[in-house]
Amino acid sequence: MTDRLDFVVKWVAVAVVAAVVIVGCSENSTPDQSVPETEADAAGSLGAEVYANSCASCHGADLRGTDKGPSQLSIVYEPNHHPDDAYRSAIANGAPQHHWTFGDMPPLTGLTGDEVEAVIVFIRAEQERQGFEQ
Repeated sequence: MTDRLDFVVKWVAVAVVAAVVIVGCSENSTPDQSVPETEADAAGSLGAEVYANSCASCHGADLRGTDKGPSQLSIVYEPNHHPDDAYRSAIANGAPQHHWTFGDMPPLTGLTGDEVEAVIVFIRAEQERQGFEQ
């Protein structure tokens, strides 16, 4: 009986120590908000910055468009109608006016391939988060 009691006491002690360590770590740990956790987070952060600097003046800081460019939340820009390659092409080559009355979109120069991909990730994430407008 003493062996069994010793065994139970040891396991209870281990469980208590483990609980203290887990609680202590979770209470004292604050994640570094400046370090993205995944590649998608990193692309989203870069994409938000690129969007703000290169796209927002025409497409709106909130992606809802301006008098210079259409909303990126328009159902027209959902992935089945305008896939990511359409964004890549419009950014690199510009786009003729076809769904809007804002005039042709000029090409955006000076963006790296990673920046283009990041801005597409950002736009798609915002479309998913905010939903599409009709």
